[in-house]
Amino acid sequence: AVDFIKACVVMKKNIIVAGGTGSGKTSLLNAISSLIPNHERIIVIEDSAELQLQQEHVLRMETRAPDRYGRGEVTIRDLFRSSLRLRPDRIVIGEVRGGEAFDLMQAMNTGHSGSMCTVHANSPVDTCSRLESLCLMSTVEIPLMAVRSQVAAALNIIICCARFPDGSRRLTHISEVLPLNEKGDYRVQDLFVFCVTGRDGQGRVLGVHAPTGILPSFLPKLK
Repeated sequence: AVDFIKACVVMKKNIIVAGGTGSGKTSLLNAISSLIPNHERIIVIEDSAELQLQQEHVLRMETRAPDRYGRGEVTIRDLFRSSLRLRPDRIVIGEVRGGEAFDLMQAMNTGHSGSMCTVHANSPVDTCSRLESLCLMSTVEIPLMAVRSQVAAALNIIICCARFPDGSRRLTHISEVLPLNEKGDYRVQDLFVFCVTGRDGQGRVLGVHAPTGILPSFLPKLK
């Protein structure tokens, strides 16, 4: 699973890290972003500086809250639009939670491959639906099917993580997003899943990351 994720990063696949609150999304994104080749120009956009990229060409941007008069606010969407003019090889967003999701989907579909971000969702299919809802929060009026097509075309890999009852945080799914089916619904196939095998004497969850046997559609290029 680790080698597969590393190969996807090198191939500049668009990767979304999803999970609930406290599930380790930012920590996982930090680990994945460390696999980005050192020569690439990376723009990091966050609400507060949490990601710690060690590459040479990293440009960091942070949002700014408005003053007491409601002036001077800088949102993630503002920073994202500005970042597109700075010739980024990759764009890494700490968390997508608003209308900037629509701009991100557009960028992923128009040459800014290899982008990464986190989003609150519980499963790979829920991640697609969540991003769809966030795209609809933008000021752009666009039909629902067009939004779904953009989301399905933009996303390549969804990595889900979760916090288990024993407090451990595990990666639960590595899934590939496929084109929409004939009815216009999302299609996601799991490539690796975390299988719980039991608990040890101290009550800690035990398990393994097992391949499902389904091969990714981009396997020839991956080889």
